[in-house]
Amino acid sequence: MRPPRVVIAPDSFKESLAAPEVAAAIRVGLARVWPDADLVELPVADGGEGTVAAMVGAAHGRLVTLDVRGPDGRPVRASYGLLDDGRTAVVEAAAAAGLHLVAEAERAPGTATTYGVGQLVAHALDQGVARVVVGLGGTATNDGGAGLLEALGARMLDAHGEPVGQGGAALRHVRRVDLAGLHAGVGAAVVEAACDVDNPLLGPQGATAVFGPQKGVDAEEVDALEDALRTWADVLAAASGHDPREEPGAGAAGGLGFALLSAASARLRPGFPLVAEAVGLGRAVAEADLVVTGEGCVDGQTVRGKAPSGVIALAREAGVPVVVIGGSVGPGSDEVVRAGAVAVFGCVPAPAGIEEVLGQARANLERTAEQVAATWESGRRAAGMLDRSNGQVG
Repeated sequence: MRPPRVVIAPDSFKESLAAPEVAAAIRVGLARVWPDADLVELPVADGGEGTVAAMVGAAHGRLVTLDVRGPDGRPVRASYGLLDDGRTAVVEAAAAAGLHLVAEAERAPGTATTYGVGQLVAHALDQGVARVVVGLGGTATNDGGAGLLEALGARMLDAHGEPVGQGGAALRHVRRVDLAGLHAGVGAAVVEAACDVDNPLLGPQGATAVFGPQKGVDAEEVDALEDALRTWADVLAAASGHDPREEPGAGAAGGLGFALLSAASARLRPGFPLVAEAVGLGRAVAEADLVVTGEGCVDGQTVRGKAPSGVIALAREAGVPVVVIGGSVGPGSDEVVRAGAVAVFGCVPAPAGIEEVLGQARANLERTAEQVAATWESGRRAAGMLDRSNGQVG
């Protein structure tokens, strides 16, 4: 019986391990049972954290690192990727405006800015790229992308022709947007916004109502920030001649999707297919005997556009079994099995504090992957014995 070919295609385990680290840990565990197996590591992402690493790694691209303005105005070190001999740039909004860049006690979405994201995009455009992919998600912001446009040369002006301040709350004062100074590369390059949500900019399913509380927006701020975004939408739509506020994804990353759609003629794309195409996942899955995917928490949300659900769909289409490993397993995980996974394995062996769980993530992953391989191998051997007993070759 030949050793199996296994494709390892996990997303990151947030606050613990990046996707390449997750893939490497799974490989270690599988190799304990299958030392001679063909183990193919293809870490994936859904447009958020890990998108740059996945696409740069698959395309043998390179990272460009620079100092930019963080979400709270303080400088941060951030990177973007260059692919295709410098013709495509991949930017993660979270690299410059991520929630992880601000301590929980200091989060202030009313003043947080996407200016640093615009600096990354501007730097990439200065290199003469023909395509910019912006991964949306994981930001600390609610500024409707105003900061990004400012970094690209736009001006947001109040009733007196003076620049409005930084952040979403200041947008209540905006009365005119001057796009005359927008970076020339914005019109010359193809801009794609990768995201895994379909929220519009405004309303009960919009940026502020849905994502604001995760970023520190309290009940008293929701209406004020919503009104400010509505004012921003009216003014930017008038300046750009395009009003995409109702389009799915316009509310992604605190409304960053809206700015890209409106002023940069961006095209929204689901993040996972974009990454899967870049890493050649479909072809690899079709040639596999088994696929292993996973993410930090496997629950009912996993099947709603998250990277593992995309891996499951590719495997199901190819007729290849897929197993899901989660750092934890939450309510609704049975939906993952109904979506096509053979089984869901949780990593945490016993109740423990969050710091202990995060600290043991790699060891838990290795152990769980070993269990997956041992279970699978016992099934293969049983099937082989059954075939031989029926006079068939196993």
